[in-house]
Amino acid sequence: MITPTPYWYLRHGETDWNRQGLSQGRTDIPLNATGLAQAEAAGRALVANATGDLKIARIVSSPLSRALRTAEVAADCLAHATGHRPLIGMDVGLEEVCFGEQEGQPMGEWYDDWIEGHYTPPGAEPFAFLRDRAVAALNRALVGPDLVLVVAHGALFRALRSAMHLPANVRLPNAVPLLVEPPVGGAPAWTLRRFD
Repeated sequence: MITPTPYWYLRHGETDWNRQGLSQGRTDIPLNATGLAQAEAAGRALVANATGDLKIARIVSSPLSRALRTAEVAADCLAHATGHRPLIGMDVGLEEVCFGEQEGQPMGEWYDDWIEGHYTPPGAEPFAFLRDRAVAALNRALVGPDLVLVVAHGALFRALRSAMHLPANVRLPNAVPLLVEPPVGGAPAWTLRRFD
């Protein structure tokens, strides 16, 4: 169960493999020029919207370079605008899912079955394992009194969506900040607000 605390979430910017529709998983593909521009745009969106009670005090990132570079760009934007650069920590639990033999291959028909738990590609991490790992890593990031920005990956956020009682198989665009807020008034699901 996810600790009922609001947080910001940011998927990394685009990579060449994203553009080509290839499964990245743990393969450490860097941001391309578009991804760097997306990370800067995300940083500007956070400067405009992560204010007051929504101010980002800390950033916790996946250690994979596409996420960490996105986190660094966002932190630089916040520092330039506010004079305060949030500290960036890393958590290996936020790494993208291991897709096994599917890494570097086009996304295929197997993806829905993987999320449903009916099929796992050889050498890949089952979706249920990913969900447990993602929830544990998020809960570690949420410890503390200040609002955190989590910078990670698309499949990892699908796992978090599942844990938040939201439809899991929804594609998260690259580098679009989300404010994620816990249920209120007995509602079962969390709410997501996009800041493009």
